Amino acid sequence: MKPYTLLVGLVLLSACGGKKDEQKQQAPPPTPVTAVKVTKGNATYYDAFPATVTALLDVEIQPQVAGNITGIFFQDGQRVKKGQKLYTIDAQQYKAGVDQAIANLNVQKANLNRAQKDADRYNTLAKQDAIARQVVDNATATLESAQMQVQAAQANIRAVSTNLKYTTIYAPLDGTIGISQVRLGAAVAPGSPPLNTVSADNPIAVDIQVDESGVARFVTLQNKKNAAQDSTFTLMMADGTRYKYPGTLRIIDRAVDPQTGTLRVRIAFPNPDRLLKVGQNGNLRVKASTNAPQLMIPYQAVTEQMSEYFVFVVGDSSKVTQKKVVLGQRINANVVVKSGLNEGEVVVTEGTQKIKEGGRVKATIK
Repeated sequence: MKPYTLLVGLVLLSACGGKKDEQKQQAPPPTPVTAVKVTKGNATYYDAFPATVTALLDVEIQPQVAGNITGIFFQDGQRVKKGQKLYTIDAQQYKAGVDQAIANLNVQKANLNRAQKDADRYNTLAKQDAIARQVVDNATATLESAQMQVQAAQANIRAVSTNLKYTTIYAPLDGTIGISQVRLGAAVAPGSPPLNTVSADNPIAVDIQVDESGVARFVTLQNKKNAAQDSTFTLMMADGTRYKYPGTLRIIDRAVDPQTGTLRVRIAFPNPDRLLKVGQNGNLRVKASTNAPQLMIPYQAVTEQMSEYFVFVVGDSSKVTQKKVVLGQRINANVVVKSGLNEGEVVVTEGTQKIKEGGRVKATIK
């Protein structure tokens, strides 16, 4: 081999070796990321439902007789007690009707007394064959008619007395009465609009609409003893404050609304301070729990691709691997992982946009 040929070969080998060293020196450094270990935690969370305050019981005050309003015995919006007088309707014609009915009863009783005497006398004569049988039969029929007339007169007294009683309207329950829809002198009659409404307000309730897929959950809560004596049901007011009393599940409606696919559920709340008013809006928070520790990770660690969810897991040699996960309930900043991860694995939470499959990272574990 010629000397210059050997020299060229050595130069080429030296150049190749230098390029390999340069490539090693230019390898990208690990990407700094933040990561956490997958742990199990208490998966308690709250579902929120739009809620409307409603009365557990309210009664419309309807007139049962016709007449003019002669008295109003309450202040609009005040608390009323069951049996408290609320309205009076002009009773003069009904009092006159009662007096007339009593007078008619007295007349019918007098007729009955006379018919009874005639029947007794004719029956005595009939035993002596001293009178025609037809006369006796007529007397008996007259007696029976008089008895029926007395019964009819007594029934008429009950009817007109009932009408007289209806001229005074009393509160049907303890609660709060609304703004009167009539004033003194107004003419009212059966079938006319309600005079007012009395609503029970302690306890009071909120109504929510539950999707049919969630009905079983509320049925289970209803069947549990003491299920709602804690904070299972809490009410968030429209201003964002939390109502201080917890609620109890009172009613689940009988059927799902076919138009909306939802079922109405009613939750009762103590209302001693009358802070809750019918018609108010808020949000009902319903506490739920998986009843067992669950794998949870920060939700920010999750990336979504074509409706599937993935996380980057830091493995051996600080290389990351993308894993598909199945998520459960989101709980504040965390999310339950149903499958795809194991306890103790390390997942990237910050810096996922800077890494890719197989890349090396320098993880700061929080």
